[in-house]
Amino acid sequence: MKRSHTCGQLTEHDIDKEVSLCGWVFRRRDHGKLIFIDIRDRYGLTQVVFHPKDNAEAHKVAQELRSEFVILVKGKVGRRPKGTENPKLATGMVEVAANYLQILNPAEALPFEIDDTTIEVSEETRLPYRYLDLRRPQLQNNLILRHKLCKVIRDFLDAEGFIEVETPILTKSTPEGARDYLVPSRLNPGHFYALPQSPQLFKQILMVSGLDKYFQIAKCFRDEDLRADRQPEFTQLDLEMSFVDDEDIYLIMERLFQAIFKQVINEDIKIPFPRISHKEAKEKYNTDKPHLDKKERFSFCWVVDFPLFNFNKEEKRWESEHHPFTSPREEDLDLLNTKELDKIRARSYDLVLNGTEIASGSIRIHKNDVQQRIFDIIGLSKEEAEERFGFLLKAFKFGAPPHGGIAFGLDRLMSILVGTDSIREVIAFPKTQKAYCPLTEAPSSVKKEQLKELGISIIKKEVKDV
Repeated sequence: MKRSHTCGQLTEHDIDKEVSLCGWVFRRRDHGKLIFIDIRDRYGLTQVVFHPKDNAEAHKVAQELRSEFVILVKGKVGRRPKGTENPKLATGMVEVAANYLQILNPAEALPFEIDDTTIEVSEETRLPYRYLDLRRPQLQNNLILRHKLCKVIRDFLDAEGFIEVETPILTKSTPEGARDYLVPSRLNPGHFYALPQSPQLFKQILMVSGLDKYFQIAKCFRDEDLRADRQPEFTQLDLEMSFVDDEDIYLIMERLFQAIFKQVINEDIKIPFPRISHKEAKEKYNTDKPHLDKKERFSFCWVVDFPLFNFNKEEKRWESEHHPFTSPREEDLDLLNTKELDKIRARSYDLVLNGTEIASGSIRIHKNDVQQRIFDIIGLSKEEAEERFGFLLKAFKFGAPPHGGIAFGLDRLMSILVGTDSIREVIAFPKTQKAYCPLTEAPSSVKKEQLKELGISIIKKEVKDV
């Protein structure tokens, strides 16, 4: 190991120890013959002092140091002179008197300073240099907290008997709502995979397979216009259980969120969460995402009893309010064969936090006749349903258990936990609002040979004169 300690580790207990530190030059200050630098890694800062009497060669090399040079320093830990201590730093009572310095890698002039003022620099400037932006403690802490969030989720669900299963990324296009991202198949010319908008169909098939408690921290993809809280690729916790009803979903999620908030940000939240019907929320708050208690720092509520369908006036047809696999309430099943479709309530539920929807789920349809009736109502013919969802409908013929689940977006939850308005602040390598990556410059054009191999030709859109 090149280093004996991290840059946030040394305290008064280490005085008189010979140590080795590696990191980046955060700041350099010259005071006559003395040169001070703050060396930084993700663990913190340590002050290092270079004096000719300690080592003339190290002092000479220190004169070359600039911001963000990567260095190796060796020296002896000592107490800082009285009056120069910094109680705000974990290492603020000590400094290292350097007797050796090696520049592991220099750095070019920075496009922006990496300090507390970096956030004032526009994203347009920062994102092409995301590796510099990510050196900021704030962003590093966001990613560390995100890691902690994922660990809490996995530990909690593992203790509850859930199995983490990875579902395919290359799958069938079954567009429902947002556009799919399509991937051409070289081995099957003229055919395409789609990147999953969610693992919805696979997790239902896992229930048919007998894996009664499933979860996955899944990558999902939607080709839609972006907002501050949307990305073309995003991460969600996906969860599904067999032989359950709505209450089981509420209970497991409330306990999970209680564990998350306590273990990630040391915040106690009260459970059970209040519940409000979709109708009452719209009547009282004029929204289906009500902020029930603005006195509370974190105000949760379940919104339940959504309508199963909504009527698209432009296209003059019924659509699923959530998705076509959501079960109607038992007492409303008979209404499926009437004209009172607007009165059918869904066994669906949204979890709302501070006026923002953070999770959504439902009890699923597990009977083929009910599923086919839903398809009929939303105008999906038997042939089209078979083409798009045949593999799921076939599975339902072989003993599908009653099942239900929920999913929540990790990115959105993280932005709430750290108090930022943009989920780009909690994602390591985010896209812009045009679904563009300034770091890698993706999406990009590809070679003609690649397109030819895939049997694809590019047709340029004609721009009409206005």
